[in-house]
Amino acid sequence: MGRADPEEGQLPAPVKPPDGGWGWIVLFGCFVITGFSYAFPKAVSVYFKELMKDFHVGYSDTAWISSIMLAMLYGTGPVCSIMVNQFGCRPVMLIGGLLASSGMILASFTTNIIELYLTAGVLTGLGMALNFQPSLIMLGSYFDKRRPLANGLAAAGSPVFLSSLSPLGQVLLEKFGWRGGFLIMGGLLLNCCTCGAVMRPLDMGMKRKMEKAQDKYEAKEMLPIGGKSEEGISTTDGTKKAKKAKKKPKKGKKLLDFSIFSNRGFIIYTISKFILVLGLFVPPILLVNYAKDTGVPDTEAAFLLSIIGFIDIFARPACGMVAGLKWVRPHVAYLFSFAMLFNGLTDICSARASNYTGLVIFCVFFGISYGMVGALQFEVLMAIVGSQKFSSAIGLVLLIEAFAVLIGPPSAGRLVDALKNYEVIFYLAGSEVVLSALFLAIATYCCLNRGKKKEPPPAKNPSAGGGSDTEEAESDVQEADEHSSDNHQPANSTDNAVVAASEEANHVSEEQSGEGGGRPKGDGEVLAQDGCNADQVVEKDRF
Repeated sequence: MGRADPEEGQLPAPVKPPDGGWGWIVLFGCFVITGFSYAFPKAVSVYFKELMKDFHVGYSDTAWISSIMLAMLYGTGPVCSIMVNQFGCRPVMLIGGLLASSGMILASFTTNIIELYLTAGVLTGLGMALNFQPSLIMLGSYFDKRRPLANGLAAAGSPVFLSSLSPLGQVLLEKFGWRGGFLIMGGLLLNCCTCGAVMRPLDMGMKRKMEKAQDKYEAKEMLPIGGKSEEGISTTDGTKKAKKAKKKPKKGKKLLDFSIFSNRGFIIYTISKFILVLGLFVPPILLVNYAKDTGVPDTEAAFLLSIIGFIDIFARPACGMVAGLKWVRPHVAYLFSFAMLFNGLTDICSARASNYTGLVIFCVFFGISYGMVGALQFEVLMAIVGSQKFSSAIGLVLLIEAFAVLIGPPSAGRLVDALKNYEVIFYLAGSEVVLSALFLAIATYCCLNRGKKKEPPPAKNPSAGGGSDTEEAESDVQEADEHSSDNHQPANSTDNAVVAASEEANHVSEEQSGEGGGRPKGDGEVLAQDGCNADQVVEKDRF
């Protein structure tokens, strides 16, 4: 009783995440999507040597396939946000799965490197982008209290799939060639459609519950309790219809919400993330060549990346559990700053590693810090903007990160070619990561925490992210409650009896006060306030 009408568009704001149930299925789907999105561009590199022989191109030409995939993953963020806000997460993910699969299948029939760029690069990259962003949005809508743990578990898909797709690609290459391997990889990407199918919108289930509750309420109100009740029900329905007619013009959904740029926390996060991406991916890209230049054999040098991936698998869920603690979660931005600081100092301290043991120690600490960053990056963004604006926020953040991805690693490669010294590159990358950590921590403390102390405490609002529409919905609920309470009152004859009884009570109290006896002054008013009706007051006066 007193619930908002589900057709009025007021349900998404107060919907409470279940923190479990079907959310675990959504979490598994997000785990698979994250694994494909981050690991697939790297796993394709096992086919590069065969592509170089067949197409008579160099390594830099084939490396553009992975670069185009990553550029599509990051650069198409606003496009994904617009499509999600317009059509929802599930349809966008289904289309993305079909595009990703068709791109790899068509790539198995290509005859030149340009066609490979368009199929495996553009189509597959766009398909994975249309899966990655909606999966994170759905994860944020299904989890609230356990969201840090959910983000950590979902982020663990990246190292798990990287450690499995690369050996699988090598096996497929040896048995079926690169064309057969691309064809089978395209079939595997159809699993993205399955993951998209399980992304059931949370509002649909809540709407069904609300409709059932309304049916019970209407059936209860239709019980024969007098003509006044039917009049009250009709009046309530008329009020709801009038409110609904007023609210319909307000139903305008933004395709891309640029109002998040007015959020100081979002601006700080975006700047920090841009600086972070400039140096975050440089060490793992140059690590193998750096080890080879120090005299490490090829097999042992390649094993260093496996160490990072193995540590990363356990670091991400563990960091998610720590971030979910009650005394840690309010300060998750500072935990994210610590993770970035840890990663940057690891790069700087390992710049002078000259033997295999030192590089192994670097890989262990880098895997821990890299996993912490991966587990916390989207959790911090969700905490800053909220689930209602997360779809627009992540699209804009990924677009800005795309520029940093295109600037950081290529610039590092050019510096290596010019200086022939990896030590300077590690110092530079570590300094960029440390700078991003310090900027996030200092700016959060100075611009956000001090601002909260100066501002007066806001009024409590039970619905997160609610605005004027939510307040109007609450007023509708109060009006409906008032009408429903009127429905339970007796008929007109009973009302007249109550009025007559109250007049009689006032007459008796005046006589007693004039005689100087009876109860103290104001006693009848207190009793009336305590909930006694007029009949009870009359009986007490007579005694």
